[in-house]
Amino acid sequence: MTLSLTFLGGAGTVTGSKYLLDNGDHRILIDCGLFQGYKALRLKNWAPLPGDPHKIGAVLLTHAHLDHSGYLPLLINRGYRSQVFCTAATQDLCGILLPDSGHLAERDADFANRKGFSKHKPALPLYTEEDARRALDFLKPVPFDVVQKIPGGATARFRRAGHILGAASIELEWEGKRILFSGDLGRYDDPIMFDPEKMDWADYVLVESTYGDRTHGTVDPEQVLAEIVNRTAKRGGTVLIPSFAVGRAQSLLFHLSRMKAAGVIRPDLPIFLDSPMAIEASNILGRHPRDHRLTPEQSKALATVAHYVQTGDESRELTASPMPKIIISASGMATGGRVLHHLEHYAPDHRNAIVFAGFQAGGTRGAAMVAGAQSIKMYGRYVSVHAEVTNLSMLSAHADRHELMRWLRVFQKPPITTFVIHGEPTAADTFRHDIEQDLGWTVLVPEHGEKVILS
Repeated sequence: MTLSLTFLGGAGTVTGSKYLLDNGDHRILIDCGLFQGYKALRLKNWAPLPGDPHKIGAVLLTHAHLDHSGYLPLLINRGYRSQVFCTAATQDLCGILLPDSGHLAERDADFANRKGFSKHKPALPLYTEEDARRALDFLKPVPFDVVQKIPGGATARFRRAGHILGAASIELEWEGKRILFSGDLGRYDDPIMFDPEKMDWADYVLVESTYGDRTHGTVDPEQVLAEIVNRTAKRGGTVLIPSFAVGRAQSLLFHLSRMKAAGVIRPDLPIFLDSPMAIEASNILGRHPRDHRLTPEQSKALATVAHYVQTGDESRELTASPMPKIIISASGMATGGRVLHHLEHYAPDHRNAIVFAGFQAGGTRGAAMVAGAQSIKMYGRYVSVHAEVTNLSMLSAHADRHELMRWLRVFQKPPITTFVIHGEPTAADTFRHDIEQDLGWTVLVPEHGEKVILS
């Protein structure tokens, strides 16, 4: 049978990852992500996927981040009724990420309706918390490195990708072809996550390119972060770190616990983790000891270095407190969550510092601030930005240009075609050129909605 591959997201952008395989009788969707960033991208979330969701026989998730899993509640609302295969840690993390996404969508719609700044009357959430919790019932956990039968006659094997807890690259064999989906690849020698697993071969490879045009460098993140914290404290300011609740928050806590133990933060500022989801993600890390490098002692230090802020009232009290401090709060690109009211308070004051810790997708507040925006729009109005703004890209959980090439170089033979995905246009095209020049492979950068036949 002829096998086709359609790029329904994660093509020309780093968000909305969705890749549809079709053999004419059965369909398999790899990743089911939300679009984030620019409004033109976010509007795609409201559009139904091509074809009938009932006809998709299975969904496979590489990991739990919303740009890979966050469309699931919509897919199920629109009729999908089959299983969603993922690793056990991904299942646990989706258990906090998806309901939180629905809750925030409901809250934002309610706020827009009360304040009257939405163009829609009434403003509606993309999906609700209840929708998200219903989607969790469809998740089926599978172990790493075990061949799993998939409806329609395919088999899949989940291989460790690094990146975040539970993240996988997926080897899918169907109709006599092996298709490898990299998912989001992590860093080599990361202090928390294992290295991405070596792959032998595949007929077709889909490889991410988030950092396909740049490298992270060899700067010690603890040294840079200590310098920022110390000069901010000297000004009498607060360090606000917008952070992804899953993965990045735990990495930051790990580094801060080491910095505290070494006494490099002067004075010894209190640290607050203001994200119930990040708190729960840290607990989930402890429940999967075989999926990360941390020793029990390191896990304990990570879990106890910060004061946990649970309620909204506690978060608002934290904002109002004038004492210098370090606040870690979601979301990592400042697209929503509690970090917004912290930004509203701290961004206008030059004494404070706002420290981003990884990739900022185009169209997000984080990208605007890193690029030097003097004001950002929140809650229907503009807030001035006078605080020091820094992005510690070396803390990214994504492999950089050299690490992506390192992952590909160990293949025993060239794939028939390599598709460069999950990257903004410049990054994807730069990485395409690198693969062609260094490895001599056939490489394509697909466009959104493009359909190819895997011969």
